[in-house]
Amino acid sequence: MIDGITTYGSTDLIEKLQKCDDPVFLLTIGTTDTSTIPDISGAGATPELTVYTPAADAEFLVLGEVHCTQTAAETVVDGAAAPTPARLTKASLQLSEIPFVIIDAGSKIKADVSYYSFGKEHGRDIRTGKGIVNPLEIIENGKDLGAELSNRHEMLIIGESIPAGTTTALGVLKALGYEANEKVSGSMPHNPHDLKSKVVDEGLKNAGITPGEADAIQAIGAVGDPTIPAIAGLVLGSDIPIILAGGTQMAATCAVIKALEPNFDFSRINLATTVFVATDETADLFGILKQIDDDITVNVVDPRFEESENEGLKNYLTGFVKEGAGAGGAMFTALVLGSSVEELREKIEKVCRD
Repeated sequence: MIDGITTYGSTDLIEKLQKCDDPVFLLTIGTTDTSTIPDISGAGATPELTVYTPAADAEFLVLGEVHCTQTAAETVVDGAAAPTPARLTKASLQLSEIPFVIIDAGSKIKADVSYYSFGKEHGRDIRTGKGIVNPLEIIENGKDLGAELSNRHEMLIIGESIPAGTTTALGVLKALGYEANEKVSGSMPHNPHDLKSKVVDEGLKNAGITPGEADAIQAIGAVGDPTIPAIAGLVLGSDIPIILAGGTQMAATCAVIKALEPNFDFSRINLATTVFVATDETADLFGILKQIDDDITVNVVDPRFEESENEGLKNYLTGFVKEGAGAGGAMFTALVLGSSVEELREKIEKVCRD
């Protein structure tokens, strides 16, 4: 057992990561116009600023500062704020000292850093039923890079930054026939399930999709976002162990993987997420995953922010942010590779101060 990590399932990937010489972290970013719907996402100080968040997360991870906007990415609700989870990710990667790359699956605002580009188009408002114009192209680009990275590394840790990602995840899950209503998580203390369901149902109706009757490409194209096909492609193109660093969004990705490859061996991947997602009383990550496959192991990381002096981090305890930018998987990696929970939390606090 590793302090700060609770594992639901096999510990095989933990043991492999401990022995791994060259893991790599991938941050997959994307946007959809869905995130600008008022009250649907907290991944930005205002709905309009949510489209800047993924690029800002990528810039902060690489440069330690943000170029695309003058406003730092944060969740603001009723005057209280919490820092972007990219700060948790950056601190964790500094501790674990592993390389990382940025993948732009389809973003409206382009990051001022080097990145792999999977798609030129950002996601549209899924209420139109035409969320993604090129899901197959994104999947194939993901497969190509997944195969390439598999030849250079022993393990992939894949995170995502996509505002309103829990809504698009709900859309894809519902289109594929999974029961996900009121099960997806969210970035605010109040989880707007009614709004999310209304947006998804409008999109499915306009796409002419009956829940459970869509294939993976139809589901993503109608009510998905760019990061889901990107990560599914990375997984399907690789042949090495993978840690999916996230919660609801990664559950939707697993559903897509199963739709594309029904006999996929889910013992090859683990989810690694935060305690804030795993214990979210407004959601049910485990309930979603159980519908997909019994072999999906979930690692839950608790950085013990109740012991922090940083008020923004303490807001994570009351439902702010919860996950994003691969924070759960990055913290998981740092702990598995030898950092203590106290060292991790202190490093996160330092990154927040800086």
